[in-house]
Order: sequence, then structure tokens, then C-alpha cells
Amino acid sequence: MQPLVVAILVGVPLAWLVGFAAYVYVDAPKRGMNPRKWALIAFVVPLFGLFAYLFERDEQSYDPSEDPYAGGSDSRTAGFAVHERRRGEESLGPAGTEADDEADDEWDDPPGVDVDDT
Repeated sequence: MQPLVVAILVGVPLAWLVGFAAYVYVDAPKRGMNPRKWALIAFVVPLFGLFAYLFERDEQSYDPSEDPYAGGSDSRTAGFAVHERRRGEESLGPAGTEADDEADDEWDDPPGVDVDDT
């Protein structure tokens, strides 16, 4: 067999295994897991070891106070990042129309129709 073909047939899968093991070794301490054990499993047991690690790892804790996209007190802008130069501008409604802050006109009820919020 040609040396180039052998290098490709052996080198590429080996590079993938080393990449999987390196990812697990770097990610495991962040999740509170033993990095050497899981990197060895990911390297020795091809592909299944990586999936076993991904299913066994714990979720990272979420702190909404550190999330820049978490909603604040204004529910209209929750989830939207607004550039600092645009913070004081009026919000736009659907299709670029001016937003209406009154909740009573939301459904454009005909005159005489009163809907209680209870």
C-alpha cells in the first residue's frame, strides 16, 4: 500500500480520537468530572466514549444576573440586546409602526365592548 494512503487511513481517525479526547479533557473540569478518566474513555472507546461523556456530564449552572440577554423589569424588551446609543429611543410596533403602550387598544374592540382583565 502507498504510504500516503496508510497515513490518511490511520492518521485521520487517530486525529479525530485525539480531538475528542482533548475536548473531553478540557471540558470535564468545568463540569466537575475527572478529566483523565473521561479523556481515556473517549480515546479508547471510539465515538461511544464521547457520547457517554456528553450524556453523563452535568449541566452548568445558570445565573440570570450574568446573562446580558435575560429579561429585566421591562417585559417588552426582555431577551433583546439594545445598543447603548439606542437605549432612549421609542420602541417600534409591528411592521415599523409606532408602538402603542396602551393595553386596552390591543384588540381594537368596537365601541361599547368592555372586557374585564379578571
